[in-house]
Formats: sequence, structure tokens, C-alpha cells
Amino acid sequence: MTCSLGILLCIAVLFRTSQPLIMDKLADGKFCADAECSNALSLATAINDFVAPDCRFINIRAGQMVYVYSKLVPEEGAGVFWSGSVYGERYVDQMGIIGYFPAILVKEAVKFKEDTVQIPTTDMDFYCD
Repeated sequence: MTCSLGILLCIAVLFRTSQPLIMDKLADGKFCADAECSNALSLATAINDFVAPDCRFINIRAGQMVYVYSKLVPEEGAGVFWSGSVYGERYVDQMGIIGYFPAILVKEAVKFKEDTVQIPTTDMDFYCD
């Protein structure tokens, strides 16, 4: 009986922790290069380190190049966040990881697209797995 209860408890914990999370929205809208936000807006250089506080964000080290894919429309009283991806010394270290970071931590080096499209954010923009 005790063994069965332990197994059930382990299964419940595994099931509970494997569920994706929809985190709080950081903004209701975002600016992108296209309607799918699949093209980079710019390339930026990180000027400070940033440690991601949760799964919506990415870690950034000073000096890293960051591809910016969207810029959240600032909410009153909130910070300005952009989304993008960074790469370590080895490309595979963080390949394909896209997350948010404070815009003040980077300096745009190259703008790929001047014209932007404003689209609403959805819960999936703040999905954590």
C-alpha cells in the first residue's frame, strides 16, 4: 500500500511539473518586421549581463550579439522589453532559444527593417515549457 501511494505521488508530481505554463503578459502589443515576427528587426550588442528571472526571458552576457525579433509596446509603469535570440561562443549553446530581455541592456548595431508592423500579443507569446 505504501509503495503504491509513493508511485502515485511520483506520477502526480511528474505530471504536474511537465505541464506548460502561461505566464503573465508583459504587454498587449508588439512591433515586428512582419506579421509572423519571423524576420529579425535588428542586430544588437549586449552592454550588460542579464540573468533571466523566469522562462519567458533569456540570459545575456555583455558583448554578445542579440538578434531582435520583436519589441513589446511599453505598458505604463512597466519596463521596455524586446524579444530575441543570443548565441554563445559555440553556436549550438543557445541555438533557437528566443526570449525577452530589457531593451536598455542592448545597443542596436544594425537595423534590418525600418518599417514595423504592430500586432497584438497572445498568451502564447508568454508560454513557458
